[in-house]
Amino acid sequence: MVDLRHLRRNPEVYREAIRLKGVALDLDGLLALDAEVQGLKARLQDLQTERNRIAKEVPKAAPEARPALIAQGKALAEEAKGVEEALREKEARLWELLLHVPLPPWPGAPVGPDDSANVEIRRVGNPPDFSFPPLDHVSLLEKNGWWEPRISRVSGSRTYALKGDLALYELALIRFAMDYMVRKGYTPLTLPSYAREKAFIGTGHFPAARDQVWPIAGTDLYLTGTAEVVLNALHSGEILGLEELPKRYAGYAPAFRSEAGSFGKDVRGLMRVHQFHKVEQYVLTEASLEASDQAFQELLQNAEEILGLLELPYRLLEVSTGDMGPGKWRQVDLEVWVPSEGRYRETHSCSALLDWQARRADLRYRDGEGKVRYAYTLNNTALATPRILVMLLENHQLEDGRVRVPKALVPYLGKEVLEPCA
Repeated sequence: MVDLRHLRRNPEVYREAIRLKGVALDLDGLLALDAEVQGLKARLQDLQTERNRIAKEVPKAAPEARPALIAQGKALAEEAKGVEEALREKEARLWELLLHVPLPPWPGAPVGPDDSANVEIRRVGNPPDFSFPPLDHVSLLEKNGWWEPRISRVSGSRTYALKGDLALYELALIRFAMDYMVRKGYTPLTLPSYAREKAFIGTGHFPAARDQVWPIAGTDLYLTGTAEVVLNALHSGEILGLEELPKRYAGYAPAFRSEAGSFGKDVRGLMRVHQFHKVEQYVLTEASLEASDQAFQELLQNAEEILGLLELPYRLLEVSTGDMGPGKWRQVDLEVWVPSEGRYRETHSCSALLDWQARRADLRYRDGEGKVRYAYTLNNTALATPRILVMLLENHQLEDGRVRVPKALVPYLGKEVLEPCA
């Protein structure tokens, strides 16, 4: 959510942001509604002032004049009641519209309607040059007996169940990522995979991406697709001290996405499943571009170092205005090479949102001058599985179908090669 006062003073800034990010929003209608709300507030204040004046006059008035004053006061009270009802209705509608107003992107963002306008920043590492015909990850799973194909009968489509060394590998990856984040000074948390609607509004997942989220029947809870939803709500309603910032969290939780709109995409294998596991980086900083930029580079470096330790070739993309989402100031994606597809696929998404989430989630702190301000938020993936397993299996496969384990993971598994299931 943006600062409404800033929106009133600078409507053209947000009109341009709406255009750049391709958001379907009638800004003139929003501003007209805001003017109505301001008018109703002013009228309500006038009515209350007049009622107070009459209330003070009644005891002083002549007896014969009091009935008329009392009747006038009642009429004003009745009008005030109607104005209050109209105000509540229009304020609720205004709030709903404000949730759709995008944050203007940083000046360096590529301008374009979708991911086709994303710009490659650089590449790190070289795709493997196999001396044998490489297999895709599904063939490797089947060849080594590393997944349980019966699971679709039990749990439906877009599900997976790993077996043997690969099951242990997935668990090792999660612990590896958490250990790495702890070494970087982040507070580790294991979190629930569900939250109330308010938390999803706070991150911006609602209302825009509601179709990606599964409600839990009979409750006011929804399954989360990232630990960011819970992390972003932890300090909601509090006023933190400046000395407490930045807050650095590494949150782990199983994640769930409906994958609505992805019919026919990545239906084979581990790329796009309903349930997965994710370690999320999250930072809450003071309200300054310098602090935000510093945290952004830190989050980005963490992700790059993790991919380096996993010995995977990757590239960085500067995400375009039309692809970054309404709440993003800046977004850089990391994509890892998938040999079977001959292309890079996203594994990490590093985002700076300035105060857009903080205003929605009520994340505040007291600055050095004692002023209460909204904080800035940032997030990035640390590691998400099973998607990362696609890249690990395909890039590190051996000629006999087994898979090499990166050196950083050997201590977690106690072996250098993943062996087939017996």
